[in-house]
Amino acid sequence: MDQKRIDELGDELYCALRKQSTLAPLTDREPGITIEDAYHVSLRMVNQRVAQDGEQIVGKKIGVTSKPVQDMLGVFQPDFGFLTDKMQYTDGSAIPIAGNMIQPRAEGEIAFRLRADLSGPGVSEQDVLDATATIMPCFEIVDSRIQDWNIKIQDTVADNASCGVYVLGKREVDPRDFDLPNLKMTIHKNGQYNAEGLGSAVQGNPLTAVAWLANTLGEFGIPFKAGEVILSGSLAPLIPVEVGDQMALEIEGIGGCSCRFV
Repeated sequence: MDQKRIDELGDELYCALRKQSTLAPLTDREPGITIEDAYHVSLRMVNQRVAQDGEQIVGKKIGVTSKPVQDMLGVFQPDFGFLTDKMQYTDGSAIPIAGNMIQPRAEGEIAFRLRADLSGPGVSEQDVLDATATIMPCFEIVDSRIQDWNIKIQDTVADNASCGVYVLGKREVDPRDFDLPNLKMTIHKNGQYNAEGLGSAVQGNPLTAVAWLANTLGEFGIPFKAGEVILSGSLAPLIPVEVGDQMALEIEGIGGCSCRFV
């Protein structure tokens, strides 16, 4: 795909984000679009957020890592994208939907905060652990600029991995003190049990998922940077949310986080 078309699609997605509208799947209109094409479309979209709105990139995310999420979306390999400062909400926040999101869904995740730079290829799980300062509970509220979540892997990669916003728990802990694959997360919606999952739902180990992301972005010359937050993927199925909903999660031995939608 030539640069002109990449820029056009990136600008379409950026405008959809700002207008809170949806687009027909890119894969329907551009059947030959590759994941590499889609990544460059996402870069155009994110760069518009930086240039037009003054947002700053503060981290990266991996998504569609667990089987429940893959089965729900019909996408069977991970996606990847960028986090900006305007996407972050504090624990307990009231998150507006109108003017902010289109078709949001909540994911319970483990977030990593880096203490050292990390650049693929060749990054191992041990490298990730060595470069990590802390982990913490996280809600990612994914959203899609593609109509009705009718996405293939190229659609979600182009749409900055269906990023919406994210909420970080207040408590940060040393990952070396925990067995990450066996961390258990429980999610409640409006005070009622909704879902649960283990760290192993994310490619067998959250460290594996983060190493995959470091290596995948390394192929495009994009490093992880000290201080960045890395979202490692959902431990349970996506949960649709709307105005009035309250979400809370708890990771055994670590703590939790919550948010509500207004």
